[in-house]
Amino acid sequence: MTAKNFGKISNYANPILRDHTYLRTMPEWAVLQRRLFEVMDQGWRVFDEKFCNPDGSLIFNQSMDHSRDGADDFYEAFFNWPALYMLGGSEDILSAAKKSWKGVTEQLTKLGLVKDQYERGYDWFHQGESMIFFYAICAADPKDQEFKKLAKQFAELYSGKNSPNYVADKNIIPAPHNGSDGLRPGLGQENQDGYPAGDINSVMKPYGLPLHYVEGINEWDDLAVKEKSILMASEMERVLGYGDVAVNLAVTSLIANQWLYDNEQSSADWINKYIQGWVDRAEANDGIIPDNVAPNGEVGGLHDGRWFGGHYGWTWPHGFYSVSHATLVAGLNAILVSGDKSVLQLTRTVLQKVKSLGRVGTIIETESSLQAGTERFGVPVDKPVVLVPYRYGKDGWFDYSPMIMSLPMWLWYLSMSDEDAKFMEELIEGIAPFGSYLSPTRNKEEAGHEAPWFSYLHGKNENYPTTALAMALGQVARRMRLMETEVISGPGGVNIHFWQEVQPIVTEILTQLTLGAPQVLYNGGLQVARLRYFDADAGRIGLPNEVAALVTKITKDETWVELVNTSITQTRRVVLLAGAFGEHQFESVTQLSESTDPKHSDRFVDGYEQAICTGDKGAPLTYPGSRRAYGSPELHEESVTTEVTKNSFAVELPANSSAKLRIKMTLNANKPKFIGLADL
Repeated sequence: MTAKNFGKISNYANPILRDHTYLRTMPEWAVLQRRLFEVMDQGWRVFDEKFCNPDGSLIFNQSMDHSRDGADDFYEAFFNWPALYMLGGSEDILSAAKKSWKGVTEQLTKLGLVKDQYERGYDWFHQGESMIFFYAICAADPKDQEFKKLAKQFAELYSGKNSPNYVADKNIIPAPHNGSDGLRPGLGQENQDGYPAGDINSVMKPYGLPLHYVEGINEWDDLAVKEKSILMASEMERVLGYGDVAVNLAVTSLIANQWLYDNEQSSADWINKYIQGWVDRAEANDGIIPDNVAPNGEVGGLHDGRWFGGHYGWTWPHGFYSVSHATLVAGLNAILVSGDKSVLQLTRTVLQKVKSLGRVGTIIETESSLQAGTERFGVPVDKPVVLVPYRYGKDGWFDYSPMIMSLPMWLWYLSMSDEDAKFMEELIEGIAPFGSYLSPTRNKEEAGHEAPWFSYLHGKNENYPTTALAMALGQVARRMRLMETEVISGPGGVNIHFWQEVQPIVTEILTQLTLGAPQVLYNGGLQVARLRYFDADAGRIGLPNEVAALVTKITKDETWVELVNTSITQTRRVVLLAGAFGEHQFESVTQLSESTDPKHSDRFVDGYEQAICTGDKGAPLTYPGSRRAYGSPELHEESVTTEVTKNSFAVELPANSSAKLRIKMTLNANKPKFIGLADL
């Protein structure tokens, strides 16, 4: 079949690799991968039909009065729809994602949580969760002028000359809650009647006291006294509702997303300046990033000089989890705009610190504040593993849980240093024998399987692709069953977390195996990758239909990937880009192919050049074998290396063929930018 764009493929990439190996057996992982694409393409349509209104908004009729919380939960239901499109999902899932972003934005505007299409003002732990949906739409279709305009509008809320949220002379965002309303000091009206609102056994009880230094309040049960509950709420408003906080580092993704359109230097300068402020504060605190800065620019200014205790900081509610995510987002963005990997030390210092304080125990026997989300740890809850402290307060380090492996995984992935690889290996030893354990569960972050993937990349877990893809298919099947059995009763008869719990799109494993990248940092990260794919025939981003990809190894200067065309009739042409945004540079590609015994001469058979080998009784035999032979001849591996002078090249894959590639590349050699196929 002639591809509609084949005549123009040279415009997209050079060189074009046409060596290949015809399949003798269809790889199991390739079949499972393509099946996963198929079932998710069905799944999102069921979700859209059952839980969305015609305008893409979610079926929800409850009030959101007296709360700043909730916008993120609406957007999160769709966060990986544009991500699936970029991987190779159906053409129309992108338009569905855009429709839902617009529909949900209008819905949240009516609910009072959004103004001018942006969050009115909430913390960046939650805003980061919202925005990964928007970032993915921008990356999926950078030619969409509406979203490009919005990206600039949103970024200027912080980096613009008249920013309502940023104080340039102090280099701070002086309120934890910020957005299109500008700074929103305080924490809102949720705790106006005291903390915790409602039952003393509220969902916030596992996180303990929000503040450890309120006179007369030393333990959770003290809050049962109304006067003390009101006192805690008033102190939270005063102490936690003002000043800059570490999780505001996630704002840098909002600016970086806009920068990827035009590489405007002022945006890069803003990112570098804001991050450097936090780097300086960490260096003054023995390398550990503080979590609070008073409106006057003083660390600990609202906390009697203490570096801990700020909103979404070291003491409450998530500690290490939320702070380290923010530092990784900052490191990722610093690398994008300037190539500066030194920012990763913010994360590295903290990881090393909590690891040094580790102790052996089981999840169910700890008083972990993360008991409700144990699936994120990727290890059995009843088996002894190394636990690390997540929070720091009045009495020092506390709140022990297993290490969340997405954090050290992202650190190694961004640095590619031997030190961070060794650190990851040591952590996996700490959860032995579960380093290859593949938890069948799924959380909203689409993470938790970093340890077995890391082991696979280092040659220690060879079955990971097939077992992981089978697991992902099972996750989709379960979500489909949940959607089938769920009944939305009454007006808005669901809570705001409902849609995340049934949403059937699962992209973690596809991201790992095809892009050679961890799942996106959930609290506001941009999805960087080793490779990105384009369908040269369809003229769009993503793997071509019926083509599967498997990244088998990544190092600081190499990426190994296998491409398989599972079609039995169609030639497919795929373009490979170095990085998610062209940020890397290809140097050469070595293609490993298989042929028959080289001692025999070549000849043309039916128009195709094929090697001849000797069959039974010395009769000439051409691959794939004689018509009478049910087996195929013995093959040997050959390699051809081709120099690459661009950050892209193309591979032509006839039906029933594969290509094994060992790619030499230089990381972060190019200025990143949103790239479409026409830009190559």
